[in-house]
Order: sequence, then C-alpha cells, then structure tokens
Amino acid sequence: MRVYVPTTLTGLAAAHSGGALEQSAAYAVTPALREWYVSDDLEELEYAALNRAAQSSLRLLAAEPDAPRRRVVIALDVADSAVTPFPGDEYQDQASLGRVVLAGPLKLAKAAAVHADVADRDVVADVAAAVGAVTAADAGDQDAQFTVDGAEDHDLLWFATQEIAGLLA
Repeated sequence: MRVYVPTTLTGLAAAHSGGALEQSAAYAVTPALREWYVSDDLEELEYAALNRAAQSSLRLLAAEPDAPRRRVVIALDVADSAVTPFPGDEYQDQASLGRVVLAGPLKLAKAAAVHADVADRDVVADVAAAVGAVTAADAGDQDAQFTVDGAEDHDLLWFATQEIAGLLA
C-alpha cells in the first residue's frame, strides 16, 4: 500500500541521518477518502491522499517555529499489515479523511519518493502564511482557510530518495 507521511525538513533531516522515520501518522487511499473524492482513478485518489498529508505537514510546521517553511511528504510503499485505520471517525471528521496509523519506525531506504515545496520566496511566504492560519482554519475560520488554501496552490515537487541530501542542503 502506498502511504504518504507528512513531515518537515527538520524531520526529514533526522530520518536521513538516523535511517528511519519515527512518524506513525500517514495518509492513504481509504474507503472514506474514496467516498469523499468520488473517483475510481487510483492516481487521482493517491494525489488526494498526498494533499491531505501536505495539509498535515502545515500542522507539523506550526509546532516547529524554527523549521524552514516548506511542506514535506514522504511516499512509502508498505505492507498492508503495517497499516491500521485511524482510530477516529473519518466519515465524521473531514480533517481525518485518508488518515491511517503505521506500525513501528519506517526505514527511509524504503521510501519511493519525497515531495516538497520548492525553495522559492513566494512559495515559502505562502506556506508561512498558511502555517500561521492553519489552527484558525481547523477551527472553522473561513478567512484562515482561504490562506491555507493559498499554500495548496503550489504543487509539491517530486524528489528521488537519492536527492534527499541535496534537498536538505
């Protein structure tokens, strides 16, 4: 199963040096996400799961004030047995759509790719604004949600795992 693990550049650096990702929250194509997105196209559904992880990366950035303001998502292929459903109710809590829990630390060597924001001044500014607004957006503030959506206007770039060191430089 393909899962998308939200992190930050700081978290990616720790995983790169330690060889494993400790994060247990991830996003994947779940039945609730399929229902919400109303598509049978696996590529579209995986893109939706990636975007859910990118939103979660904003929340991680909000908790790390010194981390560079760039969203990071690691795509991993894991055994189905390593994935358990999120204990909340995906059908009632839109923020939980596609969320899953992963068992144990994940070896970064098993990553399929890393997705991250480009280090462009405008993108970083939009992500920083979204980080500042994400808590209010989660509480239902429509203006804050508009700011968060501004970060989503920027697609994450794809990086091969061999490019992680360069991404962190």
